[in-house]
Amino acid sequence: MSFRRALLTGWFSFEDGEATAGDVLALRRVEGVAREAGLAYDVAWSPAFRPGELSLATVRPERYDLLVFACGPLHGPQVAALHEEFAHCRRIAVGVSVIDPGSRAVRGFGEVIARDGPPPTDPRPDLSAGTRPPREPPCVVATVLTSGQHEYAGQRRHEETVRRLTAWLGAHDCARLPLETRLDTRDWRLCATPEQVDALLARTDLVVTNRLHGLVLALRVGVPVIAVDPVAGGAKVSAQARALDWPAVIPAERLDGETLQHWWDWARAEGRARAAAHAAAPPPDTLAGLLHRALGG
Repeated sequence: MSFRRALLTGWFSFEDGEATAGDVLALRRVEGVAREAGLAYDVAWSPAFRPGELSLATVRPERYDLLVFACGPLHGPQVAALHEEFAHCRRIAVGVSVIDPGSRAVRGFGEVIARDGPPPTDPRPDLSAGTRPPREPPCVVATVLTSGQHEYAGQRRHEETVRRLTAWLGAHDCARLPLETRLDTRDWRLCATPEQVDALLARTDLVVTNRLHGLVLALRVGVPVIAVDPVAGGAKVSAQARALDWPAVIPAERLDGETLQHWWDWARAEGRARAAAHAAAPPPDTLAGLLHRALGG
């Protein structure tokens, strides 16, 4: 049987659903099969995840004669509603988990290719397992940000710098890893030792921070950093950048997309070698020397 056009759906299509990495990778595998078969298709996206793109609310069901539901549990009223709206279509579910084979959500499909289900269903590899990671994955960016430091009173620009940085990073194709330098032995989500923080930072490609120790800790493990001074007129972040001879520091007053992009490009190129040099040859420990003298050493 040949089809005119297919609509690819899944939990990533529902307004109150969610898009997971596994769902989207499974969708890509289905798209690949559709292209190999020469089948024209569209994808229905959740408007919360992909605003402005085709969604179940804007789609014209009469354009399609095949509906494919990919990945996730085949369960619930959202899935069952597809059978009513696309009753004229041949409907296939693939890579799904079947909990109740007798439910409306399951029975509405003409064919169900399950990844798992009640016995005697044999489990199959998830669709996402058939996709391969890119040869050059996105850059991993650790963010070490604070909205505190109220001691700076009227000079504080912390909230504004965090807002601008996160909005700018959110528009980049990079993997973002929010990190906290605060240590806690009671909270499993936080590091308990500086070495654990080092281990995380060392596995990233770039650090973006508005904290002094975000700058220092990144450089001591050889990772380039874009530092933003969140205090009007400059304070400890700018001072530390000068002390460490690190050029990629941006005053709060000059925090804009063009400046960020400039230092991003620099950090991803020349900045790598410069950060590695910092880790290989740490700066002189002048503070410890002064302390030693003060203590009578």
